[in-house]
Amino acid sequence: MKTRIKWIENVAFMAESGSGHAVVMDGAIEGGGKNLGPRPMEMLLMGMGGCSAYDVVHILRKGRENIEDVEVDITAERADSDPKVFTKIHMHFKVIGAGLTDRKVGRAVELSADKYCSASIMLGKTAEVTHSFEILAS
Repeated sequence: MKTRIKWIENVAFMAESGSGHAVVMDGAIEGGGKNLGPRPMEMLLMGMGGCSAYDVVHILRKGRENIEDVEVDITAERADSDPKVFTKIHMHFKVIGAGLTDRKVGRAVELSADKYCSASIMLGKTAEVTHSFEILAS
């Protein structure tokens, strides 16, 4: 896997993935940025959320569950001093579908957290990562 980061100006950078996609990362206006894109640490959380959501969808579909939507809300806390690593991360999954059970959705979230989501497992080395979920009927 490869990625390339190119400085644009001030504290703005263009990140290009090996698969040919690009995203702008920037700092806050008070930090010299123009707020053109997410902060790099926000990108880490977004990657973690995408990784976990992918797993949950994949696991539930593989189990032939009738899912219509999955959302993940993530809240995180960082250390007060440098390096300002994440210390706590909470992921809340909202799974929408018909006939879903707590057991099946809970198992999908657990498998993602403990076995499949590399991003979540990696961030869990420095942060306390917790999970919750709710099932919303379609």
